[in-house]
Amino acid sequence: MTDITTIGEILIDLTQTGVSAAGVPQFAANPGGAPANVAVAASRLGAKTAFIGKAGEDGFGIYLRQVLEENNVDCSGLRAGRQATTMAIVSVDAKGERGFRFIRGADQELTPQEVDEQAVLNSKILHFGSVSLTPGIARNATIFAARTAHKSGRLVSYDPNYRPALWASEGDAVEWMRIPLPLVDIIKLSEEELPLLTGVSDPAAGSEILAEQGVRLALVTMGGSGVFCRWREETFTVPGVSVQVADTNGAGDTFFGAVLSRLSRRDGPPLEGLERVELEEILAFANRAAALTCSRSGAIPAMPALEEVENRA
Repeated sequence: MTDITTIGEILIDLTQTGVSAAGVPQFAANPGGAPANVAVAASRLGAKTAFIGKAGEDGFGIYLRQVLEENNVDCSGLRAGRQATTMAIVSVDAKGERGFRFIRGADQELTPQEVDEQAVLNSKILHFGSVSLTPGIARNATIFAARTAHKSGRLVSYDPNYRPALWASEGDAVEWMRIPLPLVDIIKLSEEELPLLTGVSDPAAGSEILAEQGVRLALVTMGGSGVFCRWREETFTVPGVSVQVADTNGAGDTFFGAVLSRLSRRDGPPLEGLERVELEEILAFANRAAALTCSRSGAIPAMPALEEVENRA
């Protein structure tokens, strides 16, 4: 059985690496896409992972498949699309914070018929994000996969990573980002995304609203301050790890991939019998993994191996 299957976008991150002597921005073509990032991060940290999505029949699409294979991600669910591979242009400011612009392509073409239902059923965890909920047939494919997993008792994981440039309006984004919540067991969202899904900014109040909608484990990431957690009826914060930031791209995906990798390798169902002490250790592990990613440039290229995270403890 596969530990984690992710579904959604896979793309090229054209990430700013600096400027030339003439002041012209310079970019590197890094592999990316949040669900693909999570699959790679979890694989590097010891989980058996698979990816479902679509890339173009072009050089970038071939490269992305190669990256997944090199990172031991089962990419039998990666389809070839008619359009070019999607690109995200990622600019980085002096503090390492990112700005996004997208050139959408093949990732939007994934249909429900192209989703391998058996692959979903053969996974302990199905993970998806909100980029594939933007307009396009991939929206239907993503919800189909989440419903299939939920109905079969598989754990469903969701990252409502809000990218304003991909939506017609904030209202449209909020509507669609909220739709999958009744299917979701685990959610990871930022402090900025919390009010979009709950209408409140306070992590305790917001996570309680999510719990009322059926979310069992809610994680609110707070950058260098760590992560706020609601599990069962308890709330607590696990501090972050101090690091010299080179690039925050991929840090959230590394964090979530680390959490899911540890949960998926527990005996029995991933959340069964989980106590606070063990969960705090898992979140501390994930914070260390995210910090290592922040210390390097790029998303997938910056993600750590299991030994690196364990040695940082």
